[in-house]
Amino acid sequence: MTGALLADIGGTNARFALAASDPSAPALLPDSVQVYAVADFPSLADAARHYLDKVGASPSHGVFAVAGRVDGDEARITNHPWVISAERTRIALGLTRIDLVNDFAAQAMAVSLLGTSDVVPVGGVRWHGWNDSGDRTYAIIGPGTGLGVGALLRRDGRFYPLQTEGGHVSFAPNNPEEIDILKRLSGEFGRVSNERLISGSGLVNLHRALSQIAGEDPGPLQPQDITAMAREGDVRCLRAIDVFCAVFGAAAGDLVLTLGAWDGVFLPGGLVPKLMPWLAHSGFRQRFENKGRFSPTMARVPTLAVTHPQPGLLGAAALAAQCALKAAA
Repeated sequence: MTGALLADIGGTNARFALAASDPSAPALLPDSVQVYAVADFPSLADAARHYLDKVGASPSHGVFAVAGRVDGDEARITNHPWVISAERTRIALGLTRIDLVNDFAAQAMAVSLLGTSDVVPVGGVRWHGWNDSGDRTYAIIGPGTGLGVGALLRRDGRFYPLQTEGGHVSFAPNNPEEIDILKRLSGEFGRVSNERLISGSGLVNLHRALSQIAGEDPGPLQPQDITAMAREGDVRCLRAIDVFCAVFGAAAGDLVLTLGAWDGVFLPGGLVPKLMPWLAHSGFRQRFENKGRFSPTMARVPTLAVTHPQPGLLGAAALAAQCALKAAA
């Protein structure tokens, strides 16, 4: 089996797949997706070798989307100790080439392959898919282990993903409760970024801050504990999710203003499916639209939860196809 090896590496999971061989129609090979815990392997090369041995593949090229800033040949995972060298990994795996990209560059490129059945609108504004050939600008923001931010531009029929670390911009509170939360978190972390609130650990931070404001100690919790207790009706867990969704909506709206992404915002990330029972009925959309003089414009911008099971790998397949077409040109 040959073709491109694809990887989507986050702070918790390493996802691998193989790309279909036709670069004119990027897709994942059926049944090629495997997911491993990054904590189970000392390096990306070890995890990738385990995958290749398991599926019996001999790829020639790799596209690895990683949750961290890519600096030349090297990338450091923001929420995990792996440091990745493209050249050392290429040699270890016997590949002719490896392309390292930010994970939200891959999430952005996945948007170019999504259809209306791959998204669920949050709010009443719908997306009509790729039904024209005009220029478009989309924002991508999604919480998982961290907070990923990117963008996708279509210009003259070509797609261009933007790699950013926008999840680390400063958190801007919008009401007295959020100001109190910021005071609690700044005492713990110093500078407080959006990722300190809009991520798995961010949900825990929010719950802890709200508990401290109420004069209580919540004890050690994981994000899944908070969502589980929320389903059982725990008032503080429900409030933590409400604040999470509101801050998420505010940050998504700020990103639209920053990028001029009037065509829409895509919301991938591991936490989005888990929060869907609350997201649509939360303050997400109200805070997204509440942008002063630009509120009427924001009311026309769709916000779209991504339901495709592996958008990061799909985007890596799109990037691999771009590389193949360039090589053949």
